[in-house]
Order: sequence, then structure tokens, then C-alpha cells
Amino acid sequence: MARKKEETFFDYTLLFITLFLLAFGLIMIYSVSSYEASLQYGDAAYFLRSQVFATIIGLAAMIFVANVPYHFWERFAVLGFIVSIVLILLIIPFGVERGGAKRWLYIGNTSLQPAEVAKLAMILFLASMICKMGKGIRSGKGFLTVLAVPVPICLMVWQITENMSSAIIILGIAVLMLFVSSPEYKRFILLGLGGVAVAVTAVFVIVNVADSDAVGFRGGRILAWLDPEAYASSTGFQTLQGLYAIGSGGILGKGLGQSMQKLGFLPEAQNDMIFSIICEELGLFGALATIMMFLLLIWRFMIIANNSADLFGALLVVGVMSHIAIQVILNIAVVTNTIPNTGISLPFISSGGSSVMFLLIEIGLVLSVAKGIRLKNL
Repeated sequence: MARKKEETFFDYTLLFITLFLLAFGLIMIYSVSSYEASLQYGDAAYFLRSQVFATIIGLAAMIFVANVPYHFWERFAVLGFIVSIVLILLIIPFGVERGGAKRWLYIGNTSLQPAEVAKLAMILFLASMICKMGKGIRSGKGFLTVLAVPVPICLMVWQITENMSSAIIILGIAVLMLFVSSPEYKRFILLGLGGVAVAVTAVFVIVNVADSDAVGFRGGRILAWLDPEAYASSTGFQTLQGLYAIGSGGILGKGLGQSMQKLGFLPEAQNDMIFSIICEELGLFGALATIMMFLLLIWRFMIIANNSADLFGALLVVGVMSHIAIQVILNIAVVTNTIPNTGISLPFISSGGSSVMFLLIEIGLVLSVAKGIRLKNL
């Protein structure tokens, strides 16, 4: 019994942070979406009800996954990778279009975003693959092999579902998992410099194209990022409205439910741009508190990864940490116009059933890894 007590651990801190973010997200979704939901559906709680349903399913899945030894899922790594590819391909004949993008599959009355499945599948597959490669990952061939694995899925997510942000996240997950497991840091410096060079070159070319219509939709977003006022009636509209919301919130905000930008001015207020409404209603204080909760979440991931029983468990946690950290950084960067606008949700807080369900499954994996930690190691 003493040994059992020593080896049993459950991370209640991680669970509390997750539940807090979920509850806060539901409050903000209702605050942000009630006006639009009343106009469109005649039900102020339409978006809230949908999110609550997805959250309940996600919590049930999280509890189940947390109580299953995480090594059990290793045997499904290849299958999950293949299923994610198939689901993305099914978008072509069966995908449902929303907001000009075809990203969802409908199973009965429930929608599924294959990109979210691909993120989880990539974490599981790469964790298994890196463990099997062992020291082989230190070689140039091993390094490039791991780096090449996510490329086909990233290209499919980008081109088939027109979801460049999810493609970037999937690639980022792979790079960070490889970074943690590989001691050859010089390769990552070269990789980073190469990425920066490509991005700077692309921006330079787009800026110097005389015809703005020739740069395409994504090029137009880059131009709007550099000078949103010049595109205030088109691609810069959402960015400007989000910045107006942030600027009008001040230190303590206008008060919960008192936002003006959510009243039809800010597109996708309950989704990609919800952080700007947090800034408007709760001010700088609410924004910093939200960021602090995500930092605490990442801190718990680091503690669990550093003390995990084996490499596979550590890599699972690193993958989940990478997913959430990258998504939070990109979302806040987009809302504050630090990077060009691209559709990306704020984890646990933005409206989105598929996103919250798969995020909670990932939290279940982390909790399962945490249960294998010996208390004396903490």
C-alpha cells in the first residue's frame, strides 16, 4: 500500500487550470455571441449551448483517456495518422463550406474538423516514431525523416481545407517535438534562419507588386497587416475593429457584457477574435490574467514532461504543450496585428466544438502521463 501511494499521482493543478479556462470560455462565448445569436437564430444561447454540448463530450473523453495507460494509444499511432489523412481527403467530396472555406465534415448533426484530428494524430505518431528511432534521430537522415513526416498532411490541410493556420501549427508541433528530442541545435538555427529568409522574401515580393489584385487573397492579408487603414473596407476591416476593441478597453475594461464591437462590428467575435473582446470588456487586467492562466498551463506541462516515466510520455506532453502554446501565441499575435491575419482560435475559450473536444482529449493524455510519475520525483 505504501508503494502504491508513492506511485499514484494526479495533477489537480492542471485539471483546475483547464476547468477554469473552460468555464471562462463559456462565459465569454455567451457574452460575445448573445447579440448575434439573437438576431440570426432567435436564441441568445445558441452558440453557448453548442459549446456546452461539445465541452461535456470532451470532458467525458478526457476522463476516459486519463484513466487509460498512455502506452495503450501507441499501438494506434499509425492508424490515427492514416485516419487523419482519409478524413482530410473526405473534405473534397463531402466537406461543408462555412465562411468561404471548406473545412468541416458532418456526421449526423455533429460537425468535425479533420485538421483537429490531424493535430492529435501527429503528436501520437511522432512520439512513437521518435522513440523507435532512438539515437538514429541524431543523424542528418533521421532529422530530415522526422521533419518530412508532417509535410504531406500540412500541404493537404493547407490546400484541401484552406486552413493555413492549422498547417503551421501541425508543422510547429513536429519541429518542437524534434527540437526536444534532438541535441543538434545548430540545425534548428539554420532551419529558423531559412524560414525567416523565406518569409521576408515573400513579404518583399508582395509589397513590391504593383497590382494589389495580383498578390491573391493571402497576399492581400499581408498588405492589410502592414497598413490596415489602407484596406479598412476590405481585408483590414476585421483587424481594425479588433484593435478598436482592444484600445477602448483600457486598464479594467468596460465591464462584462458591455462590449460595443461585438454588436455586429467585429466579424468572428466569438471565434478567432474573442481575445479582443476580452480586452474590451475586462481590459488589460483581464487580458494579462488570461495570458497568465495559459502560462501556468504550460508550466504544468513542463513539470510533467520533465518528470515523466519514459521518453514516449514526455514527447506526448511536449506535443500537447507545443500545440496549445503555438495556438495561443498565434491567436494573440493575429488579434494585436503582430502577424498577418489568419483564422485561428484561442484554445478552450473560442467557440468551436471540434477544437475543444480534441484539446480535452490531449489534456487527458497529459493527465495519463502524469499518473505514471512517482511522487518522490516531484
